[in-house]
Amino acid sequence: MIVGLTGGIGSGKTTIANMFQELGVSIYIADIEAKKLMHTSKEIQHDLIAAFGEETYINGELNRSYLSNIVFNQPEELQKINSIVHPRVGQHFKDWYKARITEKYVIKEVAILFENDSYKHCDKIITVVAPIEERFRRILVRDETTREAIQNRMNNQWSDEKKIVRSDYVIHNEDLAKAKAEVLKIHQEISLLCSKI
Repeated sequence: MIVGLTGGIGSGKTTIANMFQELGVSIYIADIEAKKLMHTSKEIQHDLIAAFGEETYINGELNRSYLSNIVFNQPEELQKINSIVHPRVGQHFKDWYKARITEKYVIKEVAILFENDSYKHCDKIITVVAPIEERFRRILVRDETTREAIQNRMNNQWSDEKKIVRSDYVIHNEDLAKAKAEVLKIHQEISLLCSKI
């Protein structure tokens, strides 16, 4: 079974993913794998250079700041990158999942699970939510960025409300102990469900 895990920027998806991992669940973090593939896949490198120019890579290394400046406030350019990278990440996940097919369930963590239609390949969906100001605080602490830049990234993602109505489970990630209890409850429910299949 494939369980999709999503949530807006700063909601704490990775923290929640780690809690599932502690329970023995295999986790695929799409953002991390996408970054790896953008460095290692010759096809992705070729296509990104064709779309955005030679400056996309410097000495074989992805020029992140160059790409960030291009997509900043330009959703159509971000869409172009996603159309190059996401299909390869999708295939990478399929290969990863094949190697874990005997496990009860795996979690695929994707920030834009709904926005890029990845949810269609998931059996169950968990959305992580947190208060907006808490999300801003977390990102400002984690990244060297501004509220404006964070808001722009939030604007490219679905609202929590829109995600919640399409999700099987919702985890409120404010209080870590409560979030951990929610994770355990969901893990037990999904494990039970898998044993009945």
